[in-house]
Amino acid sequence: MSTPIRWGILGPGSIANQFAKGLQAAPDGQLVAVGSRDLLRAEAFAEQYDAPNRHGSYEELVADPEVDAIYVATPHPFHKENSILCLEAGKAVLCEKPFTVNAAEAAEIVAVARANNVFLMEAMWSRYLPIIVQVRKWLDEGTIGIPLQVNADFGFRAGINPEGRLFSPALAGGALLDVGIYVVSFAAMVLGSDPEQIAATAHIGETGVDENTGILLRYKSGAVATLSCAVRASSPHIARIVGSEGTICVATSWWKGEAATLKAGGREEVIELPLAGNGYNYEAQEVARCLATGELESPIMPLDETVALMRILDEARTQIGLKYPME
Repeated sequence: MSTPIRWGILGPGSIANQFAKGLQAAPDGQLVAVGSRDLLRAEAFAEQYDAPNRHGSYEELVADPEVDAIYVATPHPFHKENSILCLEAGKAVLCEKPFTVNAAEAAEIVAVARANNVFLMEAMWSRYLPIIVQVRKWLDEGTIGIPLQVNADFGFRAGINPEGRLFSPALAGGALLDVGIYVVSFAAMVLGSDPEQIAATAHIGETGVDENTGILLRYKSGAVATLSCAVRASSPHIARIVGSEGTICVATSWWKGEAATLKAGGREEVIELPLAGNGYNYEAQEVARCLATGELESPIMPLDETVALMRILDEARTQIGLKYPME
């Protein structure tokens, strides 16, 4: 592109720091504005990343004529309200995952984007990493034959803070929405987002959210996905695809992976694709690519799939008996 996409960040929290750092490695994007309910926070964040425009409200941010696209980085209970505010102002939106609290909210955001002909994408940053792009290439080429199994985990042990985003029901906390979305999205990337059967089980902790959760998905093709997520148990962070003719394994924190092992046709191949930047730059580059070509959604993370993923999480939450106070 001759001119880079001018980004605004809505909600200068911890995940926004990661995106801002990633943006520094994106050749087709630059951070120009930060919006917060607290002007001092916006100014401090903008100062750190050399963003010229600082706004003490989200309304001021979305009205900024120098902003092309906005990264919504607030906690997910606020994603619907914040994303719709941006979309109705005509700003392209990259909304942090989990996209929303539930599928109904996700569908509402998507409907607003489509009604206003404005770009919208879920910030599932792992999908755009070079090694995951390579995994999709192997799958598309039929290198391991027909995918039959997906196994993926994402768990870590956090200290319990009843008021924090991981453990507070009021903030839609728990493992499923925080890191379960990663493993469910990975399975959908390989097998599709329309499983015939969903089975979920979980340990609900003392604050009332899921701390350790397992999900089993079965597909019409006969394939199955075995997934786990946790906020009170550290797991290996391995993603494995078993096909009729071979396997693909992304280990060592697969969700930010830089290497994958392919076993097929009697051979074993290890491919290493180091990240440029911290990895968040790739999703920003996909937004820039889509805007340059006039696409209103990314074919790598389609909006209908985003809504379908939230439906899977909804069903899993129903099965484990987890409902949030705002629902």
